[in-house]
Amino acid sequence: MSPLKLPATLLHNQADACLAKWVAQLPPSLPPAVVLDASGVVEFDSSALALLLGLRRALTQKGSALQVQGMTPRLRELASLYGVMDLLQPA
Repeated sequence: MSPLKLPATLLHNQADACLAKWVAQLPPSLPPAVVLDASGVVEFDSSALALLLGLRRALTQKGSALQVQGMTPRLRELASLYGVMDLLQPA
């Protein structure tokens, strides 16, 4: 499975559709961890964290883990502010 990538813009009105698309495209058999590249996200709000947590939850239910790579300093700061950085530790 190729790494998932956060889009450059990820705001509230896009997050649900993005998550639904990713979950629908998950293959029946997953690797131990799915990699998500967060380095390209430039404009985002807290719904980006909701998307990451939702994806993490969906992967956990299927026996896989989420590995977030390339978290920008702003995204790290927001995750720390919301107290979810431990759940989204970068790989």
